[in-house]
Amino acid sequence: MASPTPAARPGSDFQAGLSQAGPILVPGRTCWRVAKADRVAVIIDAAAYFARLKAAILGARHTVMLIGWDFDTRIKLEPDDPIPGVPNELGDFLSWIVRVRPELTINVLKWDLAVLKMPFRGRTPLVLLDWMSSRRLRFRLDSAHPPGACHHQKIAIIDDALAFCGGIDMTTDRWDTPEHRDDDPRRVRPSGEPYGPFHDVTTAVDGEAARALGELARERWRRATGDALRPPPPTEAHWPEDLEPDFRDIPVAIARTDPMADVEAADDEHRQKTGKRGVREIEALYLAAIAAARRFIYLESQYFASQRIVGAIAARLSEPDGPEVVVVNPERAPGWVEEEAMGSARSLLVQRLRAADPHGRFRILAPVTEGGQGIYVHAKVLVVDDRFLRVGSSNINNRSQGLDTECDLAIECPPGGREQSENCRAIRSVRTRLMAEHLGVPVAEVERTEDECGSLVATVDRLMRPSGRSLRPLEPEPLSEAEVALVDERLLDPDRPEPMAQIVLRGATVFGDVNRTTLRIAAGVAAGAAIGLGLAVWAGRKGLGKNFRGE
Repeated sequence: MASPTPAARPGSDFQAGLSQAGPILVPGRTCWRVAKADRVAVIIDAAAYFARLKAAILGARHTVMLIGWDFDTRIKLEPDDPIPGVPNELGDFLSWIVRVRPELTINVLKWDLAVLKMPFRGRTPLVLLDWMSSRRLRFRLDSAHPPGACHHQKIAIIDDALAFCGGIDMTTDRWDTPEHRDDDPRRVRPSGEPYGPFHDVTTAVDGEAARALGELARERWRRATGDALRPPPPTEAHWPEDLEPDFRDIPVAIARTDPMADVEAADDEHRQKTGKRGVREIEALYLAAIAAARRFIYLESQYFASQRIVGAIAARLSEPDGPEVVVVNPERAPGWVEEEAMGSARSLLVQRLRAADPHGRFRILAPVTEGGQGIYVHAKVLVVDDRFLRVGSSNINNRSQGLDTECDLAIECPPGGREQSENCRAIRSVRTRLMAEHLGVPVAEVERTEDECGSLVATVDRLMRPSGRSLRPLEPEPLSEAEVALVDERLLDPDRPEPMAQIVLRGATVFGDVNRTTLRIAAGVAAGAAIGLGLAVWAGRKGLGKNFRGE
């Protein structure tokens, strides 16, 4: 049961959002670098993203780079209104465009263990094998990560002039519109089987920010394949005509999690002494943003399982005048192993958060359709006080902070003057669009209610409805002793690279008395680890992650 709605605070002003705390974005600490973008747009849901990316690739002149956790060549990019004469399935479209545009090269990089799904995807493996032997449409598998880790970035680069970066994978079960209809006939897998409503977010940037993302993508390609790609010649940005920018002429920060990256030169001495490498800028960015919050924290994430991030939120909720916190999550994780790991962690951490929230300033909610069906939340969004916005690939779980490879973009309002007011209003516009989508009400109603209440939590409480399209409170599930131990020891959600033997040893130490639940979980983890490591060895022997040119 949610705590009573907090009263509006004196001086609350959702139109201003002008907290005067110090900067959150600090290159070398909370981000890799800050680069200027002429235009930035936040793209909500994959229907809009797939169409914009298709249009951008049609306008490409030199190179396209697609860096992702997964790709499925059979997905339709525009189920509604495909362009006449242009193939609409991802694989056919990319194969077609390099045939008709001989000056264009396309490079596709995919996490190597996501290839496990290939045998169940019809002709997808055949298309990818064909791409492996192509000189201008090249597909490679990325195995440059520690055991148990995954490549989780979702980036598309067009000529280093336009880039997309966020949470949306170009694979099945992603396409949906902000309406999230209960029975949308366009929301089907290539097999014809329907899938449920799906919410996600990405960004589009141009200018120096796009060039920086191109540099990051080429470094990923080099580490995965050994092949150093040249940057494309300078090209004018081909911004999608129907994509209205949310921000103009604004610095954009790029933050990473990368356990295999060498630390910056300033930390070389530390690395030599400790043997540690890798960057955890995203974790530092989360913690700095949470510490800087004065009025509210708004979060959308697939999971809510990071002990450090949730611990930082708990510390803020315990303060007498700390910020309000609203978290939007899916009702459940897909699959029993994932639910056992991430669902158990969420239940335990939410219990602890509520114990640390004597003022009733915390809400965790899940969106549902008009018919009450759960909408799966895959977005990764953080808004603080309407002066800070972050969108990316990283989840609120342990592995996104130190084990997997992630990339987030962030914008912070510079202090003072008209420019700050405009950018803060733009951040507020992005947040209220998201909230209106989840609550099933017009954006104007969200803004009007906020202005009346002076409180994010009070706004959500007032606009939630008991039936129809809305948000629903999430209640933690009771956990067994074994499940609590799994969460606390991070056995299923580690935050740093660790030898498998050490994980097994820790697990054996934690569980002196093995019960049925523990055996079931351990069997699943062991099977997954064995399959994953076996496939990684196979991929390495076959050369799928290294310089497979077919020349």
